[in-house]
Amino acid sequence: MVMRTRLTWQQEKCLQNYFGGKRFCLLYKASVQKFFHQNLLGTCENQGPTMIVVYSENCVIGMYLKEGFQEKDVSITIFALQDTGFSLCAKGPDSPYLLFHKRKTNDFSILLDKKAVIISSAIRKMLQLTAHNDVIPIQECEAFRCEELLDERKTRGIAVLHSNLLQALRDYKPYGDLVQHTRVLLLGPIGAGKSSFVNSVKSVFKGSITHQILVGCDEDGISDKYRTYSIRAKDDSDPLPFILCDSLGLGENAGLHIDDVWHILKGHTPDRYQFDSMKPITSNHPNYTHDPLLKDRIHCVVFVFDINSFEMHSSELVAKIKKIRRDLIKHGILHLALLTHVDSLDLITKEDLTDIYNYSPVKSKLEAFHGVFGFALSDILVVSNYVSEWQLDPVKDMLILSALKEILYTANEFLEDLPLNK
Repeated sequence: MVMRTRLTWQQEKCLQNYFGGKRFCLLYKASVQKFFHQNLLGTCENQGPTMIVVYSENCVIGMYLKEGFQEKDVSITIFALQDTGFSLCAKGPDSPYLLFHKRKTNDFSILLDKKAVIISSAIRKMLQLTAHNDVIPIQECEAFRCEELLDERKTRGIAVLHSNLLQALRDYKPYGDLVQHTRVLLLGPIGAGKSSFVNSVKSVFKGSITHQILVGCDEDGISDKYRTYSIRAKDDSDPLPFILCDSLGLGENAGLHIDDVWHILKGHTPDRYQFDSMKPITSNHPNYTHDPLLKDRIHCVVFVFDINSFEMHSSELVAKIKKIRRDLIKHGILHLALLTHVDSLDLITKEDLTDIYNYSPVKSKLEAFHGVFGFALSDILVVSNYVSEWQLDPVKDMLILSALKEILYTANEFLEDLPLNK
């Protein structure tokens, strides 16, 4: 008989998030293996970190044993999951075996044969339980082995994928050798993470965290110049055949002037041009490129948004972005959307990042983004930028490299289609 936990998806994610990213492997279920503590203990011995959960009518109460069941006293974390949220208290040291027996001095016990849990008033208060009785009836009890979410097999798989993605991008070449470097323009609201994405790409290829491009939370944005950034691999050889172009953020009434977008796309705007949100660049600018070549033009546009805040943008800003999109479509310029800060979504774990597009809250966000801006779901990418970290994470790297690969392949589709447009 296949046993299934009574924990809801959200309850499981909450526990995974708090206890350091664990996978819960169901070992014991009282309704299947009888309400006998001997059955539970016999199943849970020598299993390593263990979690015991009991279900009452109005809440879930449990205990987490980081050191598992041992003959010595161990530290125990008692927790409760209610409609009002997650609460816990630290207990210990105590013998995990004695917690399944009634003791005069005990303030927490799980009595399986009585189908009850005994909780002192002090612990009830810390757990914010509404029950006023020391004895709380239970309907079910489950025990879990707590494993690392990213086990050795998954870690090896991530390492292989990481290596393959890096190699594919090192081998990348602009379509038909039409240009030496593919140019990708990053557009998006102020503070969406455009500069952080450039830093993140640089970090992955360099093999260490870099903060070459200044980022911050200024309400007017940090990037006030048009900058073109080449990317070098760890061996510091020639730059890779693509350039990331950073721009002033789009604002409702300020930020990047909409006419400046077209000067950038057509290749008229020089590197380090100082933006003026009140007026765009003109042909009178001393460094204006009057006769841009294909190599000066933008070959793919990426709209960057914070996954947590795109739904809060004003209708004026949304209309401004939609207008830019309509003009891009009219002129046959391919573009994608990149949603940043995906790792900050509620209850997300590191393992979720390995299969992020199948993570339910992400699917909901992609559908919401599609509803607001009209991007096809297949044209929406997600990443977790390096913002405050000082060490690389192969899982984050994988997301960044996967997104970059899709961006460059889209740029090649634009280059491939050029002869048909001429």
